[in-house]
Amino acid sequence: MKLIFLTLLVIIGITDSRSEQYVVVGPADPVIALAGEDVILPCSVKPNISVVDMRVEWFRSDLIDSVVHLYEDHDDRNTNQSQSYRGRTKLNHEELQRGDASLKLSSAQVSDEGRYKCLIQSKSWSGNATVDVSVEAVGSPPVITVDGFDQSGGLLLQCESEGWYPEPVLEWLNSEGVRLSSETTETHRNEDGFSVKHTVTVYERDSKIHCRIKLKHHMLETMIIATSNMFNLWTTSVILISLAVVLSVNAGILIAVFTKNNRKFDQRLQNQKMIILQEVTHLRTHTVNVILDADTAHPHLFVSLDRKQIFVCVRAPFQSCSGFEFLFGVLVVLVPSRLDIHRHLSSPAR
Repeated sequence: MKLIFLTLLVIIGITDSRSEQYVVVGPADPVIALAGEDVILPCSVKPNISVVDMRVEWFRSDLIDSVVHLYEDHDDRNTNQSQSYRGRTKLNHEELQRGDASLKLSSAQVSDEGRYKCLIQSKSWSGNATVDVSVEAVGSPPVITVDGFDQSGGLLLQCESEGWYPEPVLEWLNSEGVRLSSETTETHRNEDGFSVKHTVTVYERDSKIHCRIKLKHHMLETMIIATSNMFNLWTTSVILISLAVVLSVNAGILIAVFTKNNRKFDQRLQNQKMIILQEVTHLRTHTVNVILDADTAHPHLFVSLDRKQIFVCVRAPFQSCSGFEFLFGVLVVLVPSRLDIHRHLSSPAR
């Protein structure tokens, strides 16, 4: 009985000693990944032994249910793999024979930043290593635009860029490399990273102004020359604005005068209209019964039998008018020429 017990203790001791001989090793420093590029997450067993027959699992320890990659029973089994990693992870099966379980992550994204665990298990032992991943995204080259002038004639410059991660540092520098203080700063973050926008006012003519954006190991820079012509635009703008103000004031005065005179004219027309209406009303109340004299009428005029109406004949004098010619003359001449007929009737008989 004692012999069996001692034998078991020896076997367990041997197993534990073998287990303690192997360790899963990861990188000592965080792994830096550049957005859009591939990155290797190191993980291996020391001393080197084959892990082909073992279980290798990569997962995010800072997230829940985040399986990054699973190797088991000599094959990749990513049925439960996190959606954001699908099609972007790979283990080198040849390297597994040498104890290397490093993971290749393709097209790194900002969301890939975090803490990863590399877990290797066999039937007799298991071990894990931690891999911290930092993602850097280099944004677009900075763009400088002229945003006008301030009240004292300073040139307003604006520099902006987007797509950075983590948040970059933007700074202005003059020709001598001296930093200029940004007057306004804007920073926004979205799924693509950070966007920054800074403004500065420049008073030096013919000077080089630099906009520089830095992010750890990366830097982008753009330059603009503040020429005298740019500052001359301010003087021209002031003159044009002053002229526009003067013209606006004069136009306002002219409009006011025209409106006032127009109102007076409208009032005068209304008064004249009232006078005419009064005259017409007065004339209507003093109408008389007129009897026309056919003997003294114009040769082209024909007086009706009741001597109350007059018609026009288009034929020569002393010739009788046929029905059509007579009516044609009445319709055409009588209606539009009533005032002319009135003048004929009012003229002395010939």
